[in-house]
Amino acid sequence: MIQRIQSIYLLLASIMSGGIIFLLHLWEGVKNTPFYALDALKSSDLTIKSIAILFFVSAALSLGIIFLFKNRKLQFVLGRVNILINLILLGLIVYQSLNLSGETLVSEKGIGSGIPIIVILLLVMANKAIKKDEDLVKSVDRLR
Repeated sequence: MIQRIQSIYLLLASIMSGGIIFLLHLWEGVKNTPFYALDALKSSDLTIKSIAILFFVSAALSLGIIFLFKNRKLQFVLGRVNILINLILLGLIVYQSLNLSGETLVSEKGIGSGIPIIVILLLVMANKAIKKDEDLVKSVDRLR
């Protein structure tokens, strides 16, 4: 059933990965210009371009997991894969923000750099709810 709490968590994770990245900048580039995910797609650097691609993959995977409600085991595994994708994404963002040129005394990292952390928390809560549903179904099957 789609109207479960994990569906809300997964929908929020999808919105965070696929929508909010256009509103919040990842970091500030040269001359204090904000750097968004769309700017990452236009970049020629592969690591920067992979940041935007991983955001979209994470959003699509979160949205796709919602509709796998009949196969809770696959939902759980894909949720863990999505957590792994967001951990890689977080690592790439940290790596890229540490290698920014023109670093000053006051570092200006964007609030968008924290999006993968929030998405990971939402995915962990969704996986916990999926596991709870799976355990409930198994306990009911034992009674039959």
